[in-house]
Amino acid sequence: MHAAQDVLLVEDDELIREATRLTLEERGYGVRTAADGLTGLALFRERHPDVAVLDIMLPGLNGVSLAGRIREESGVPVLLISARNDPVDVVMGLEAGADDYVTKPFDGPVLVARIRSLLRRAAPAEQPAESPRLRFGDLEFCPVSLTAHRGGKPLALTTTELKLLSEFAASPGNVLSRDLLLERVWDYAWSGDTRVVDVHVQRLRSKIGRERIETVRGFGYKLRP
Repeated sequence: MHAAQDVLLVEDDELIREATRLTLEERGYGVRTAADGLTGLALFRERHPDVAVLDIMLPGLNGVSLAGRIREESGVPVLLISARNDPVDVVMGLEAGADDYVTKPFDGPVLVARIRSLLRRAAPAEQPAESPRLRFGDLEFCPVSLTAHRGGKPLALTTTELKLLSEFAASPGNVLSRDLLLERVWDYAWSGDTRVVDVHVQRLRSKIGRERIETVRGFGYKLRP
């Protein structure tokens, strides 16, 4: 089922690395592993996986830095593994370009569900002959091809940022709560951490214009028509 989908797993704890590898391989994923960040980066460049799963605390090149290097070169989804659930680590990782994170100890099915969610978001959409385009000031967005332009220039948005923009563009002027965005963009409404939403909204704002997405204090966010 997932034979064509490859996972890069970078984890320095051998027991966790091997247990996670077995869990993913049992579900049909191809898994390549590394025990340090530099080896992980080399593997990423060599094999171009469909998704990267990175521990934050890695020797050589930590997971946050590795996520940033990957994001500079590719839009491949990145999932961070955090041992301490430290808000600083999590936010730094998301700001570096990671799409999501899980905390240790984690259940295998939870990790698999998060990976599946990332891969669904990254899957290309079928496009009709003519793709509708939505305009919001100098921002132009096509919800079918998931492409965005600002002032006529294409925007380099990650898959998560594009999905987030798609939700806003579908309901301009309407307030979308953080929980709703977690459910629709990240595919989970349980044990969700709204920091994921907040950081990605900030990243999206920096690219489409900070004034374009308004914070409605105590409720969530809305796209200004």
